[in-house]
Amino acid sequence: MLTMKTVPIELGFAFILILSLAITIVTLVISILITVIIAVSTRTRAKIMTWLLKLRKQLIVIVALLFVNIISILCSQWMAYTPPILGENGKPLVGSIAVLEKVTLGGSNQWITIRGKNRNNPVLLFLAGGPGGTQLAATREQLKKLEDNYVVVNWEQPGAGKSMKAIPLKSITPERYISDGHELTQYLCQRFKQKKIYVLGESWGSALGILLVQRYPELFSAFIGTGQMVAFAETEVRDYELALKIAKEQGDTKLVEKFNKQGLPPYYGKDVVWKVSSYNQYLEAYMTKNPKIERPGYNTFSNLAGPEYGLYDKVNFLLGLVTTFNHVYPQLYNVDLRKQAIKLDVPVYFIEGRHDIDAPPALTEEYFNALKAPHKEFIWFEHSGHDPWRNEPDKFVDLMVNLVLKETKIK
Repeated sequence: MLTMKTVPIELGFAFILILSLAITIVTLVISILITVIIAVSTRTRAKIMTWLLKLRKQLIVIVALLFVNIISILCSQWMAYTPPILGENGKPLVGSIAVLEKVTLGGSNQWITIRGKNRNNPVLLFLAGGPGGTQLAATREQLKKLEDNYVVVNWEQPGAGKSMKAIPLKSITPERYISDGHELTQYLCQRFKQKKIYVLGESWGSALGILLVQRYPELFSAFIGTGQMVAFAETEVRDYELALKIAKEQGDTKLVEKFNKQGLPPYYGKDVVWKVSSYNQYLEAYMTKNPKIERPGYNTFSNLAGPEYGLYDKVNFLLGLVTTFNHVYPQLYNVDLRKQAIKLDVPVYFIEGRHDIDAPPALTEEYFNALKAPHKEFIWFEHSGHDPWRNEPDKFVDLMVNLVLKETKIK
């Protein structure tokens, strides 16, 4: 389990700077109020001058702190990196690749990490959940062993993490994700001289992956979905009803009242993310308490602390989970893969947690049974919830290597 010990010094330093700046600004405001009160009540020049001198000193401190903060932010952005892959001698492994870099997709600069012990291995494109989610540090930690057999590419999608400002928020649509994902796939095929790549999608990324391989099957060796999203509107209704049921069973009258007040999804408007998260986070906490799930929970702070993110990125890490989700998620309510992607021309693997109550596996089973594909497999992870790759990472890697790769690798 990742802990606070994984937090880099830069994050602690940034916190101290921001806190000191906040305290100084509060002190300045208080001083201004005192100066105004003295000026109004006494109109004594000597007393007013005393406080004006104090204000001057505080302004100098604020300007200095602002300057230090700006320099710190710029330096942290410039110094962001993904750690090298080391050999037994502690030096970067010969033939490996570990880079954090910009790529131009749809005319905009977006970010990816590329990691693998052998750059000639098959390429695996990882699509994070969200929309607005980022997993650069989490996948590097949890799926490190995948780098033995794949070149793992993690894409910061528009509106997420380092790509938060890649395009205007209003321009982010499901179609834009598909278009940029296609362009990225073409780039990876050309760069690594491979005819096809693999795509692994989690949660929202699993739906995006399906839409990608459906439209461009010639570019993909296989699709792997985990925490598979199938029908967004129906998923939200099921999640809401389950959360309401559990809250009633546990006698949480305040939460029951809150759920009843906000009503059934789907939701629209500026508070979509807050309404969805009210029952989504409740279900997540409920799953975390399930003793049958290994390594439950998710340490957002540890992922946020990854060296891939500068200080500005860390703010965007959190911002994307709110603003991008709020803008994009309502656009997904009409997505139902059971109707829109019933035939795929690539091998398909669904890796589902037995105890997932976030993305109902029943919907994935229904989709799987109706799906037509050259090869398809549904694999249960008995000790997982919504994130099998985090709950049972060793088993996940073993399946990716000894099942998916062996069955689909181009000779």
